[in-house]
Amino acid sequence: MTSEHKKSSLVGLTLAAVGIVYGDIGTSPLYTLKTVFDPAHGLALTHNNLLGIVSLIFWGLTFIVSLKYVTLVLRADNRGEGGIMALMALVLSAVSRGSRWHFPLMVIGVFGATLFYGDSVITPAISVLSAIEGLEVATPALSAYVVPLTIVVLVALYSVQSHGTAGIGRYFAPIMVLWFAALAGMGVVNIIKSPAILAALNPLHAASFLLDNGFVAFVALGAVVLAFTGAEALYADMGHFGKKPIRMAWFLIAFPALSLNYLGQGGLLLAHPEAISNPFYQQLGAWSVYPLVILSTMATVIASQATISGTFSMTKQAIALGFLPRMRVRHTSESEIGQIYIPAVNWLQLAVVLLAVVGFGSSENLAAAYGIAVTATMLSTTILTFFVIRYRWKMNLALCWAATGFFLAIDIMFFSASALKLFHGGWFPLLLGAILFIVMLTWKRGRQLVFQNLEKHAIPLNDFLSSLFIAPPLRVPGTAIFLRGETDGVPHALLHNLLHNKVLHERVIFLTVFMHEEPWVAHAERVRVVDLGHQCFQVNVHYGFKDEPDIPDALAQCAGQGLDFEMMETSFFIARQTIISTPGAGMMPWREHLFVTMSRNARTAADYYQIPSNRVIELGTQVEI
Repeated sequence: MTSEHKKSSLVGLTLAAVGIVYGDIGTSPLYTLKTVFDPAHGLALTHNNLLGIVSLIFWGLTFIVSLKYVTLVLRADNRGEGGIMALMALVLSAVSRGSRWHFPLMVIGVFGATLFYGDSVITPAISVLSAIEGLEVATPALSAYVVPLTIVVLVALYSVQSHGTAGIGRYFAPIMVLWFAALAGMGVVNIIKSPAILAALNPLHAASFLLDNGFVAFVALGAVVLAFTGAEALYADMGHFGKKPIRMAWFLIAFPALSLNYLGQGGLLLAHPEAISNPFYQQLGAWSVYPLVILSTMATVIASQATISGTFSMTKQAIALGFLPRMRVRHTSESEIGQIYIPAVNWLQLAVVLLAVVGFGSSENLAAAYGIAVTATMLSTTILTFFVIRYRWKMNLALCWAATGFFLAIDIMFFSASALKLFHGGWFPLLLGAILFIVMLTWKRGRQLVFQNLEKHAIPLNDFLSSLFIAPPLRVPGTAIFLRGETDGVPHALLHNLLHNKVLHERVIFLTVFMHEEPWVAHAERVRVVDLGHQCFQVNVHYGFKDEPDIPDALAQCAGQGLDFEMMETSFFIARQTIISTPGAGMMPWREHLFVTMSRNARTAADYYQIPSNRVIELGTQVEI
């Protein structure tokens, strides 16, 4: 690739990153300052308080986003992939299973992931609500239509998910670039009118605000953190764009525009304190409200789209890592492998988002719920990053604390401030997170119990084959493929087939799929064939948690290792497990029943691995847990 092509590709990726990665944090100016000075928080709108808050926001964007995420956390990639699930997989692969840290780190990672789901529910609700609330600024008579219009926009957004974003994705970047240009432009206009706000660039104003206001300042931090929502998204989207475009998009476009706009809103409030009712929409005067409502609605829809896509991506990773049952995953683009659609997640998320919109009714009420989800996810990311630096990068303990200790202190402070709003909406993402946390750990533990049961009753494969061919059964034409778990002995489907049909195919394949705690497995390393003798073969297929499982494609690769398949002469024998809950050892009865229910409704292995349905023979087997 020529340097010119590389340059144009980098520019294109940078602009695309502006459109998708920074949609969430880019729409925070819609509601942050309005929420900080909400009378319910008890913070008076004075000259010193305003300088302190704007200073806190500016230096928070500098330390939390620029230094922590863009500079440090983006280095902790899992073969180019980011996000808390990828980070957890990276940490768990660096810490041995026998380590005392293994289970706690898995719990922290799962907890952070479940709160990301809570965040992805609140982002569409608060973003679209705050955009349409601009109509109230234009005329209070329209206030009754804010919630209904928000519902219409959100239902329309979720309804088009099955078509993918390939068609409209190309418009994301220009709209968001226009959005950031508008933010910067409005900021500059108001800074020129009130240049005194530039004093907020002095971090001493942030420090004196915290010292002078005590507990009230601590409470205010729970609203200040709204300016940093979406920081987690830039890490989660690293695999789609790469580190350099994400960094360039932040330092060249998003960071300057956000800083200017917060300073501009501060300047507006210095000159016109009455504008605190909705400072964002009053930055340019009455003439600009309707154009801003249209532009901000488009921007918030894009921000919402990014979190919805992120939820699909994280769900796919969680399924591959064994934290969720198999679900139907549809690809919405032939060229972009990352563009997927999961119907069950889409409609369930819409239902919860609409509950949040109707239940909370305004962006101010939702803000309390937002902060706690964001800060808890940030805290989880910082803790996991510490263990990556310590155990993966093998750095000394003092350096690890130096790299993450400062950010850990900030995260704890913001999380503690957000936790004060537990009974004012903060319970909502925690409840969502707790439900998903139970579901994910129950599925993980349930699968472990199933594997333990199968392992306990397993017949060693090599010993079985040795005894089988002392007096071999009748061999019939064709190839039989038996799916076999990582810890299984002889597949139950093979035993049932021999018991009932008294025959063995002329060629027998034992197929085992290995899912690794890394995003990708190279195509050349995906398949390994082992000859077991008597025309029996063990085929091992390896996938990363972002790879697309495709057994027919894997079998086609076997030709390079001397094993050809004619699909019309090949039958797949799969044991359909029926899980039975038994009293005694295992999990609590209600968790076992939850696992059984999820297991019954999970997508079949044949469907998940893209095995042609007309070549599948399912044989039932019961497994007690």
